[in-house]
Amino acid sequence: MRPGLSSLVRWGSIIGVLIATLSVVGCSAVRLGYNNAPNLTYWWLDRYFDFDTAQGDRLQADLQAALDWHRKEELPVLALQLNRLQSDAAKPVTSEQLCSLYATLRERAEAPLKRLLPTMAAIAPTLQGAQLEHAARQFDKRNREWREEWMDGTPGERAERRTKQLVDRAESFYGSLDSSQRSLISAFVTASSFDAATQYRETQRRQQDTLQTLRGLTVSSPTPVQAQAEVRALLDRTLNPPDPAYRQYRDRLVAEDCAGFAALHNSINNRQRSKLIDTLRGYENDARALATQG
Repeated sequence: MRPGLSSLVRWGSIIGVLIATLSVVGCSAVRLGYNNAPNLTYWWLDRYFDFDTAQGDRLQADLQAALDWHRKEELPVLALQLNRLQSDAAKPVTSEQLCSLYATLRERAEAPLKRLLPTMAAIAPTLQGAQLEHAARQFDKRNREWREEWMDGTPGERAERRTKQLVDRAESFYGSLDSSQRSLISAFVTASSFDAATQYRETQRRQQDTLQTLRGLTVSSPTPVQAQAEVRALLDRTLNPPDPAYRQYRDRLVAEDCAGFAALHNSINNRQRSKLIDTLRGYENDARALATQG
C-alpha cells in the first residue's frame, strides 16, 4: 500500500466502490458468484478458445488456486476498505482523491491476472490453429455486438443509452436519483470525451495483438521462460496500450469520470447517504463471510 492510501480509501465514492466491489466480488448474488468464479471464468474463456481436456484441466485447477489466494490475501483488505468507506461516506470528495483511489484499486484488480501468467504461458503454445480461428470468430461476434450497442443509432440514442447505464449503476448504490442528479449525469455524458470509434480501434488492436502473439507461440517452440516473457509483454500492452495518443485519451476519460462521480457523490442527500452506507455494509459482510470460507 503506497503512502497516502490509508487516507484516500476513507473517502466515500461511487467510483471506488464500483471498482472495489463490482470488479472483484461482483453481482447481485455476490457470494454465489464469487465462489463460482473459477467455473464462470473458465466457461467465458472456453467460449473463445474451445480448450481440449489437458488445457481445460490445467486452467480450471489454476483458476481455483487463484481464487483461494484471492480469498485469503485480497478479501480481508477489501473488507477493511469497505468498512472505512462507510465511516466517511458522508464526507465530500474531490476528483483528485477519486483518481488516486482508482489507480490503487486498478492495481489490485490486475493482481489476479498477473498471478495467472504462468498458466497462460503454459497453455498458449499448446493451442491449435483451429482454436485460434475459433477465437478470431468469437472476437468478430463480440465486435458486432459492441458496434450495435455503442456505434449504431443516432448520437442522441447513444447518449441516452450511456446515461441510462450510468444512472442504473449509481442507483444501485445510492437508491433513486432526483431530477437534478439525473441532469448532472446527462450533462456529464454530453460533455464526455468518449469516442466509440477510438475505443473500437483499440479493441481491434488488442485482439490482433493477442492472436498474433498466440500464433507466434504455437510455432516457435518457446521455453517456459520465453513463453512467460511473451505473455507478460502481451498483458502489459493490453493494460498499457503502446499508442501515446490512446493513452492520453484514456487518461482524459478517467479524469472526467473522477470529476463527474465526485460531483454526483457531493450532491447526495441523507436518504441516499444512508442507502450507500447500507450497500457498503452489505458488501463488507459478504467479503468477510467469503474470506472465511474455503
